[in-house]
Amino acid sequence: MRRGYRPLPLHLVAYMDSVEIGGAEISLGNLLSELDPSIEVTVLGVDQAVVEQIASRRNGSSTTTVPPVQSKWDGRPLVEHLRAMRSLSPDLVHVNLQSPWEGQYGILAGLLSRVPVVAVEQIVFGAQPRRQRFLRRALCSRLSAHIAVGERAAREVEEMIGLEPGSVETIYNGVPDLPANPVTRPVEGPIVGAAGRLVHQKGFDLLLRAVASLQIEATCVLVGDGPERDSLEELAESLGLKDRLIVIGWTDRVRDQLASLDVVALPSRFEGFPLVAIEAMLVRRPLVVSRVQSLPEAVADGVTGIVIPPEDVEALASALLELLNDPGRRKGMGERGRARALERFTSTAMARSYEALYHRLLPAWRAAT
Repeated sequence: MRRGYRPLPLHLVAYMDSVEIGGAEISLGNLLSELDPSIEVTVLGVDQAVVEQIASRRNGSSTTTVPPVQSKWDGRPLVEHLRAMRSLSPDLVHVNLQSPWEGQYGILAGLLSRVPVVAVEQIVFGAQPRRQRFLRRALCSRLSAHIAVGERAAREVEEMIGLEPGSVETIYNGVPDLPANPVTRPVEGPIVGAAGRLVHQKGFDLLLRAVASLQIEATCVLVGDGPERDSLEELAESLGLKDRLIVIGWTDRVRDQLASLDVVALPSRFEGFPLVAIEAMLVRRPLVVSRVQSLPEAVADGVTGIVIPPEDVEALASALLELLNDPGRRKGMGERGRARALERFTSTAMARSYEALYHRLLPAWRAAT
């Protein structure tokens, strides 16, 4: 417990309406695991497996599930959301959003329960019709705090929904600095790779095309799974990479896999503030990332990695080749990347920032500490 801190009971309800575990859910788990022990946590959501996995990150947290709301006219689940929120009697509601268009029923239940509501935007995508933007703007204008995981992401949320400039604050995602146990390198020779869901957003097709165009023979490792796995494997075969593509699948120890690579690439088409970038920096791996949303805020161009234009296979290949041919530069970038991650992007730092926010929103709790 921190010096001078006087614990005061605070009941936080953390809400998500996701039905699978991804970066947004992992980020919420990282936060809950580091919040001060004086905070009582209940995880509320629509999928029992997701709720239980997030809650497992914090000893003593409780769980509640409600049925998902299928539409604005789906009355029973709406009532169940409100009933559950009021029965939990939280002091504050923390809603973790997969996109700017989700989580609205958790926000609404919190607002109707007359408690402060914090909404956290993990990623920005998906333009909506004017009516939907109007409804979202009306809902967000009643939040006690609106957070994004990066500065650029915050500005894009404001622009997309039509919010006042500067109304969305920034708190960066963070991950714990756990010991890595690097796996054995799968092959000899240079290895580049990436981690995440195998979906169009991540740009793994761009990575395969870049690796195929390199002047040296390199292996590409993808850590993850998803709906595009078959198409990526077919693309690799058409590019002559069939024997140089390794798809690891899902793992709870991403950093162990990243530690076995020479360079980590994030050629995303859109992105918030991906945890993979921090994981790579913590295991001293240089990054090549696309200049989208808040990715350049994670990676210092030319210092801890290389930032390239999005959708640019030639620039991606050039950056990969540049780093693969220069072990000394890779090592220097890796060391600086780890220092940057420890200074700015730990789960502990993230938790302290949210605690400061909660203190600001709850004067009684702030005064008692």
